[in-house]
Amino acid sequence: MALTIGVDVGGTKVAGGVVDDTGRILVRARRDTPADDVAKTRDVIIEVVTELATGRLVQAVGIGAAGWIDATRSTVLFAPNLAWRDEPLRAYVSRAVGLPVIVENDGNVAAWAEFRYGAGRDAEDSMVMFTIGTGVGGGIVLGGALLRGANGIAAELGHMLTVPDGHQCGCGRLGCIEQYASGSALVRFARAAARQEPHRATALLELAGGEAEAITGPMVTAAAQGGDPVSAEAFAQVGRWLGTSLADMAQILDPQVLVVGGGVVEAGELLMGPTRRSYQAALAQRCRLPVAEVRPAELGNAAGVIGAADLARRL
Repeated sequence: MALTIGVDVGGTKVAGGVVDDTGRILVRARRDTPADDVAKTRDVIIEVVTELATGRLVQAVGIGAAGWIDATRSTVLFAPNLAWRDEPLRAYVSRAVGLPVIVENDGNVAAWAEFRYGAGRDAEDSMVMFTIGTGVGGGIVLGGALLRGANGIAAELGHMLTVPDGHQCGCGRLGCIEQYASGSALVRFARAAARQEPHRATALLELAGGEAEAITGPMVTAAAQGGDPVSAEAFAQVGRWLGTSLADMAQILDPQVLVVGGGVVEAGELLMGPTRRSYQAALAQRCRLPVAEVRPAELGNAAGVIGAADLARRL
């Protein structure tokens, strides 16, 4: 049984696991991320890998990181939530742990995990995944391989233009899909509606102590599950925008499967129902032809660890 280690590095936690060649996580480890300290973040990754590798015959290490990774899968060019700038992470970790290392974008590793072992495992060679969290990320698999682009930073799906001159995005552009189909957008939609129509957001405002600005994503989900109309409509807005972007991917790439992952997908049909309806409507005449099925992701928070480990196995 071939074992590899996958490490998922986020802004708040470093999660790792020993993964076998069936995608099963055998052992886990976790540390908090010292996100504002480059050296400490590297050391925490090494601690996690060392703990997981001790007493086990591990072949390689895969690291998934939220940021732009270079074409050689060795350097973190830029990480928005970490202090990495042109950080030679692969070389540093490999020297410290004595194992081959690969570094990849977190959206890519999650997409790869779903393609290999999750919602896209029955796809022969193509899948597109959108990850819906605080922002929007994703990954594209074509010809059985991740689409990485000339510089290694392709598939920034959250930054496709959706609304010309729309909301300001953190990337510097206006109107990115991230501003309309993310967890942050869900909260913005719900807060705006609660301010304008508080009589229709009674349950949601009760959860927020009567203050629209105190509304959070989990509150919107809980209220929507209880029948709060404003909260359900916020999900419908996110689904409408997400569905149109999925339709764009179907038109451009014609993948076999489209997957929606990330924390917001835990709301189930509150999100997936409007998303599928919007997707079908946006395809128009294309619906007369075979099109990719839209599915929720299956691996949840484990996708980053599983995908990174599986990519390391292919070194």
